[in-house]
Amino acid sequence: MLYSERAGKLTAAAAGTGGALELLIYLGSGFAGLALLALFFGLGTAASSWRVADKRRLGLAEENRGRRTAGQVVANAGVAGLLGLLAWQYPPAAPLAQLMLAGSLAAATADTLSSELGNVYGRRYYNILTLRPDTRGLNGVVSLEGTALGLAGTAVIATAYCLGFGWGAAFGWLLVAGTAGNLVDSVLGATLERRGLLSNNAVNFINTLTGALVAGGLMKWLG
Repeated sequence: MLYSERAGKLTAAAAGTGGALELLIYLGSGFAGLALLALFFGLGTAASSWRVADKRRLGLAEENRGRRTAGQVVANAGVAGLLGLLAWQYPPAAPLAQLMLAGSLAAATADTLSSELGNVYGRRYYNILTLRPDTRGLNGVVSLEGTALGLAGTAVIATAYCLGFGWGAAFGWLLVAGTAGNLVDSVLGATLERRGLLSNNAVNFINTLTGALVAGGLMKWLG
């Protein structure tokens, strides 16, 4: 918390909010859950900082110089924190809640990497709804390269989850969950966010919620 605030990665409020969410995640999933959160934060921070001069030149860099606010922390890790609380307070639900927690962070990672790195390495950009060429950086605009990088980020989270909780079908479930959340994020961006009906934080929260629900649904359906 102190490092992130002093390094300019988080505002003071965001650092405090993040610390509270980290505690809930730890209480519900231990150090393995904290590792998932650390991976998301580390990958997201690195992606946001990567070739930032080029992003600023193109008008694609994050506002506030990439310094995360409390609202952004809740949007990306709030679902994980609530699932940590559920696993802590109701142990019989812990295995399901822990997988859903990983699904939410997989979706958050996929969205961050696909947007931050896709804007750098993408060659052609398309509207997620019409699949017609669209302007790089607009809400709901995707690229093949960005989507692939988002999937790679999801695979990192899935690998970390399996290292902590055991290998099995959960690896594939998390790949699906992260990708589903990322696609929902793009669809909402192309529709409600473009029209000003949803904020970016709201879209990101729904993204992580989608990842959690898909992961949990696959476990209940196929597990």
